[in-house]
Amino acid sequence: MKRSKQQALREHHDPEAIRRRLEAPSRAQSTPDAILGAIDGCVTTFAVVSGAFGAGFSARVALVLGFANLLADGFSMAISNYEAVQAQREGVERAREREHEHIDLVPEGEREEIRQIYARKGFEGEVLQRVVETISRDREVWVETMLTEEHGLQRIALSPWRSALVTFLAFLVVGAMPLVPYALPGIAPWHRFLASLAIAALMFLLIGMLKSLVYQRPVWQSGLRTLLMGGAAAGLAFLTGYLAQAWFGVAL
Repeated sequence: MKRSKQQALREHHDPEAIRRRLEAPSRAQSTPDAILGAIDGCVTTFAVVSGAFGAGFSARVALVLGFANLLADGFSMAISNYEAVQAQREGVERAREREHEHIDLVPEGEREEIRQIYARKGFEGEVLQRVVETISRDREVWVETMLTEEHGLQRIALSPWRSALVTFLAFLVVGAMPLVPYALPGIAPWHRFLASLAIAALMFLLIGMLKSLVYQRPVWQSGLRTLLMGGAAAGLAFLTGYLAQAWFGVAL
């Protein structure tokens, strides 16, 4: 197993493979958006189900509240994610414009910034001077270097629309799962709630496990952590609904 992994890494680091990988355009991953939408969707709808069950609401009321929250909160989260990514992209563009302006107005100062950046990396003497000259020779390379090295900004192309769409779809699909038992007729209230609980727990666990596979983390550790976080939110909603029913006599 170790030898096959080593062989795969060697092929991945073949000069031609490296060249193709570096020349390929960088793309933003949709996985974080999907995870964000899925977790929040499942938490939102199961929190509604838990609160409704704790308050003694009927299955029909829980279903209506669940779907209303699913659509409204899913759309709200998608818009919020769109605005966040758009703001991030605009921030990168503003920083790029400032660096172009600085190169026009104070080129020697910008070269000194490059010099100090790479001096901190261990370059010195004639080698450092050649690095500075090479980078400052190409204006776009110069600006991109300043964006990443000075400002710590990523060069990956960001798509607000894609982020919003992925978030919204993941929110709807995963968030609808805990509502399925409430859409089926002829099930006792306790059985509906327990079925919804089991589905929500499974969703949280699977989301955490998927996250671990994408980011190379321990599978069960990530799954259980996501399960505990989602369960805490649902438990708080159930407690809130139960206390509201006890204090105010809310029951439908």
